[in-house]
Amino acid sequence: MPYVNIKVTGGNEAPTREQKAELIKGTTELLTRVLHKNPATTIVVIDEVEMDNWGIGGRSVTGIRKQQ
Repeated sequence: MPYVNIKVTGGNEAPTREQKAELIKGTTELLTRVLHKNPATTIVVIDEVEMDNWGIGGRSVTGIRKQQ
């Protein structure tokens, strides 16, 4: 039973409902095709992480995006 956890930034950059559905479907299909996993027992979870709670190189994503 594969378990896949996808983490993405939330807030105004969060994926739409349609995009999430496509990620879930595509991830399930990939595991079915490549690893021959049963799609009925494949779990995909998408977590939205607020940009203030996600750090890269010692800085929050919010701070990084403000500089760009």
